[in-house]
Parts: sequence; structure tokens; C-alpha cells
Amino acid sequence: MTDTKIEPRIQVIDRAALLMDAIGRYSKPVKLKALSAETGLAPSTAYRILQSLISNRFVERDSSGDYRLGQRLLQLSNRLHSDIDLRAVSLPYMQELCDRLGETINLTIREGDVVIYFEKVTPNRMMHVNQIVGSRAPLHVTAVGKLMLGLAGEEEIESYARRTNLPAYTRNTLSSLEKLEEACFIGVRQGYALDNEEAEIGVGCIGVLLFEKSGNVSAGLSISAPIERRKDEWIGELKKAGEAISRHLGYQPG
Repeated sequence: MTDTKIEPRIQVIDRAALLMDAIGRYSKPVKLKALSAETGLAPSTAYRILQSLISNRFVERDSSGDYRLGQRLLQLSNRLHSDIDLRAVSLPYMQELCDRLGETINLTIREGDVVIYFEKVTPNRMMHVNQIVGSRAPLHVTAVGKLMLGLAGEEEIESYARRTNLPAYTRNTLSSLEKLEEACFIGVRQGYALDNEEAEIGVGCIGVLLFEKSGNVSAGLSISAPIERRKDEWIGELKKAGEAISRHLGYQPG
């Protein structure tokens, strides 16, 4: 008879994983009370574990005392996407776009049903869109998220809609499957997508995808601006920057 040894589970690691999974299900920073209720952990226990996760940069706490996933997880996600440093390759192009257009440029990666703002460059002006690095947004309310869904195909879009129920964040959010599919497939055909105040009233985005050597999607690149300042001529510049970054990541079209 074979004696199969089962390694004992380490409770604190299991609890830390529960907390990070719970944080990851929210598109915005979440309060301790909600995390305690969702994981079944006492608030004092959850707080102690979260403090350790913060010390190790797996979790961050904002000025309101709410929690979000931290930079260390984003860095580990980046390594999974490519052996090339995505941030280092992208930042010069992002800075050039920001300087030329005077608006916020974002680098995002997909994690499950959300995109995570992985890096940003903001203009030196008082009024600009301020996306928080580490914050998350559902795929269907972002320009790059719609492109990611569109490339994944009709079945994946329908599966995403079933999982999430396509919650509305503004009156412009695409909360019907038919409208979402149409926007996703149009975006894929034209090589860019728009967010028309779908995540936040007053804010409009243009997004393109970045590809790695294998041909898989590596990340998304987008411009966020007050909707009244967004210009169609930015589309060509964003696409050129996205193509240049993809080439540096080893992607060869066709």
C-alpha cells in the first residue's frame, strides 16, 4: 500500500489568497468590511493579513482606507506576458504621445474579466483624466477591453456577458449583448475602439492593442481625455505608437 503524504495547508497563506481573490473581484478599491464579509474572516484577522500583504506590495491601501491589488502583482503579471519589459518598451512612446497630444496615456493588461491600469503618463496641465495605476475596469466599459473581447470571438463575448450581467456604470454603458458584440467586432475590424463615456461621464477614450512575438495580445494602449477634447486625428497616432511597441515586443504582422 502506497503511503501518500498530503502536505499540510498553511492557514495564513490560504487566507491571504482568499483576500486577494476577493479584492480582484472588484473593479474599484474595496473596504475592509466588504472583504471581511466576502471571505468570512474577522475584520481584525483580515486587517492583520492585509497589512502584511501591503508590506510585501501585493496589496495597496488608498487615502480613503480602501484596498486594491498592488504593484508587485502587476509586475508578476507582466513577466507572464513577455520576457521583454513591457513597461520599459512602452514608456518612451507613451511619453511622446502625452507630450504631443497633451492627454493621459494608459497601458493596461487583462486579468480575467477586467483590465488593470498597469502604467500611465499624464500631461503637465491642471485639467486631465487621472487613471490610478493598479485600478481595474470591466472589459465592456473600456476601449481596449472591447478589442480584447472582440478578438476572443462571439462565444467569449457571450460567456463574459453571462458571467458579469454587463452592469451599467453610466447611461452610455453597453449593457446589451447585441450592442456589445457590434462594438467589439467593429473595433477589431478598424484596429481601434472607443469608450464614449461608458465608464465615466465626461471621459472618452481611444484604445488599441499591443501584440507580442507569439501573436497574442500583450496589453492595451489608450488615450483618456475629457470627451469634448477628444479628437479623431489621434487615432492614427495611437495606432502608429501601438504598432511600434508591438514590433519592439517581437511581433511581426502577417
